[in-house]
Amino acid sequence: MVQLDRLLAPLADVSNQSIQLFSLQKQDAATYTAPPRELNLIGLAPLLTDFHETAAVMSSMDLIITIDTSTAHLAGGLGRPTWTLLPFSPDWRWQLDREDSPWYPTMRLFRQSKEDDWTDVIARVADELSAFGK
Repeated sequence: MVQLDRLLAPLADVSNQSIQLFSLQKQDAATYTAPPRELNLIGLAPLLTDFHETAAVMSSMDLIITIDTSTAHLAGGLGRPTWTLLPFSPDWRWQLDREDSPWYPTMRLFRQSKEDDWTDVIARVADELSAFGK
């Protein structure tokens, strides 16, 4: 398994300097693995006690990047621009062989090309993020 800091390292190299990353992750501190320090990630978890507060924060974000969690569905339901990172064999609702979602028109899907390999997905996200908002 790839360490989280090595996996997310390409995001720290994104050349678009206008990007600020925030974490909406709610997780037990005992199981939390810190992202690379170079990401300069601002954690918002202490401020997010329910979906209403999470939705309010999402409403002020230009882009939400997530995996297949309730965060993806909340962002999609709010109509926020969302990039969802999917495993090689995703849940049925993400269907197959497409980069969009019939359920959420503002969502773009980034799929694993090989099972359990997130490096390609993160590299593609980093490339797209470099051009985002330019």
